[in-house]
Amino acid sequence: MKFTVEQIKAEHQKVKSGADFPQYIQAIKHLGVSHYTVYVSDGNTQYFDTDNESGHTGKKYDNLSVSENLNLEQFKTRLKLHQQGGTDYLTFCSDCAENGVEGWKMDLNDMTCTYFDKKENEILVEQIPG
Repeated sequence: MKFTVEQIKAEHQKVKSGADFPQYIQAIKHLGVSHYTVYVSDGNTQYFDTDNESGHTGKKYDNLSVSENLNLEQFKTRLKLHQQGGTDYLTFCSDCAENGVEGWKMDLNDMTCTYFDKKENEILVEQIPG
């Protein structure tokens, strides 16, 4: 594997709000991360390199119960607030769980973020700001 989870965590420490996110993406892309998936229920994040080798962070916080019912419009409202720096990461994860978002997949080659529900349905795809 080209990177270590410790290197990624060090970069993540620099992120104070959604506004810092683009720099974080560029930094971990530079480390060799190709894509990663975040699971809202406990914050576990699995990172992959271009050879599809992976490392994961493990549980980051106490379990959140992800709603069976997707509320996409409410989620979009909370997402926008987070992206503008209005909420911290844990609040955003709680917002995801409450609105039925199981997690998201970040593709650092296509620069897209794909949110998915409990059935693994893709519910929203966004461009990652470069």
